[in-house]
Amino acid sequence: MTSVPRNLFGHDREGLRDVMREMGEKPFRADQIMQWIYRHGVSDFGAMTNIARPFREKLAETCTVSAPEVLEQQESRDGTRKWVLRVGDDALGQAVETVFIPEGQRGEARYRGTLCISSQVGCAMDCSFCSTGKQGLSRNLTAAEIVAQLWFAAHALGGNGDLHSQRAITNVVFMGMGEPLANYSAVLTAIRVFLDDFGFGLSKRRVTVSTSGLVPFMDRLRNDCDTALAVSLHAADDTLRNELVPINRKYPLKELMEACRRYTRDRGHKMHIVYEYVMLDGVNDSDANARDLIRLLGDMPAKVNLIPFNPFPGTSYTRSPDARVDHFANLLRRRGLITTVRRTRGDDIDAACGQLVGRVNSRQRNRLGGVPVVSA
Repeated sequence: MTSVPRNLFGHDREGLRDVMREMGEKPFRADQIMQWIYRHGVSDFGAMTNIARPFREKLAETCTVSAPEVLEQQESRDGTRKWVLRVGDDALGQAVETVFIPEGQRGEARYRGTLCISSQVGCAMDCSFCSTGKQGLSRNLTAAEIVAQLWFAAHALGGNGDLHSQRAITNVVFMGMGEPLANYSAVLTAIRVFLDDFGFGLSKRRVTVSTSGLVPFMDRLRNDCDTALAVSLHAADDTLRNELVPINRKYPLKELMEACRRYTRDRGHKMHIVYEYVMLDGVNDSDANARDLIRLLGDMPAKVNLIPFNPFPGTSYTRSPDARVDHFANLLRRRGLITTVRRTRGDDIDAACGQLVGRVNSRQRNRLGGVPVVSA
């Protein structure tokens, strides 16, 4: 029986060294292969010219570097690009969405190209204002499927996939489909590939993990790799947050804020957490809500990112008027909170915050019970 080729995507340096040992090769071969795949975007083993020909032939026979299949691609009028990528080879035809958001012109000092990647097929968190959460959860993505999103996007944007020559992608955010910390093991492996000098070579501050508040895994992330962290907050009192972000019933605000303090402790004055706050008309956008948020975050190293709500079919929420968002932002700023208002990008192709749905089958709902987690 013919064995299935091993996909070399998704292995961090130590994982790839283990693969080399299994193949009877020296560990340094992993470093060479990792550089070819991630730094140079090469998937053809024959092109890995500093590797001996017999081993290249062996790799070609037993391994593969397989990128995801593109099912759909769209480009917004504002330059945002969205790809729907098939994940897995099962009959369900499941897919996730990956979004690239450029700001400024490539080559300019203030240019920023952010890739928003997914960590799960669907999401179990069931946040009431999020289209992704309404799809339910099918499964966790593998580390290979997570890493491949960046690899594919680098190719699509820059030709040869070499991040360091095309510089289209400067930042990666885990803000696509899924709760990253509920797929901790695969997400951690992917982050290590993103940060490794033999991988994509990104800095810790250019990789951001967004969580709805899985407290134990926030502590693990701090100890394991200490990347930038964003917290999907959206309310500053437990009653309202229980409604908007149901995981709050398991990890209420007191526990969440203590975890946030631990995450930034002894990290220097530049280390802060971004608190994401979607603005819902008549729900969480009053002056009283602003005062609650000021009390909650007033003594913490924090940045608040106010997000205009992006509607989706079946929702009962509406977007706060621009004047109300500006007023809310000014209330926070007057009390010393760094506050930005996110500009909606890609909403004409359903690529804006909270609109990603992909293709999710075998739905599982898990609102408050044991959150599906793959531990490291």
